[in-house]
Amino acid sequence: MSSPHSESLPTTILEPKDVIIPDWPAPLRVKALFTTRAGGVSSGMFGSLNLGVHVGDAADDVEENRRRLRTLLPSSPVWLNQIHGAEVVDAALVATCHAPLAADASFTTQLRVPCTVLVADCLPVLFCAADGSCVAAAHAGWRGLHRGVLEHTVAAMNTKAGNILVWLGPAIGPLAFEVGDDVFKIFTEVAPQDTFAFKRIAGATNKYFADIYELARLRLQRAGVTEIFGGQFCTLSDADRFFSYRRDGQTGRMGAMIWLD
Repeated sequence: MSSPHSESLPTTILEPKDVIIPDWPAPLRVKALFTTRAGGVSSGMFGSLNLGVHVGDAADDVEENRRRLRTLLPSSPVWLNQIHGAEVVDAALVATCHAPLAADASFTTQLRVPCTVLVADCLPVLFCAADGSCVAAAHAGWRGLHRGVLEHTVAAMNTKAGNILVWLGPAIGPLAFEVGDDVFKIFTEVAPQDTFAFKRIAGATNKYFADIYELARLRLQRAGVTEIFGGQFCTLSDADRFFSYRRDGQTGRMGAMIWLD
């Protein structure tokens, strides 16, 4: 699919104002960012910085959006084929592959390798070792959380959990994420304390608001991680800044990436 303006795309870069920089006490050598929907060339439901190649956007526009993103990074992002699972891979090895590997998290101890995940309501989670020796990125929807993607990422970093810092990036907010009794039971029957992450919706039968941020915090804490930051966004309610699959159905994707400088 091509775009009517793809033949005359402007030569420009993505501006720092178009991204969110995590607010956390990470070591200076740890660099990270989260893209918003601003700063790209895509139009309509994908306007404007859609990074997803699988959502129906014009291929030339996505290519230009990714080129603009690349101007803020030390090398090309390490893309994954995300499947809502718990597989964690070495980003430096994935970078040498001809196609993205099926995984929902990556880590690296090498310099200038951007671990990357794409989201549009699911939770992007960035990790770093307190000594700056390792970083990681995970894509955590409710399925990935239940399957243990965060715990697997902590284990893959081969660092004491108490020495890991985590930033929770923009995701669907706690008063916007409606789930059924099936999702409630999947979490609470295994971990009763997860009940605190659900709020029954008044007037609805077996319907809840799920706090995906709190579910992530609880799982990280049980894994031994205590330094957890972020978690104050809502992609569904902030249409000016964020894509949201729950809100719009067909829509673009934003990216969270982290690397060692």
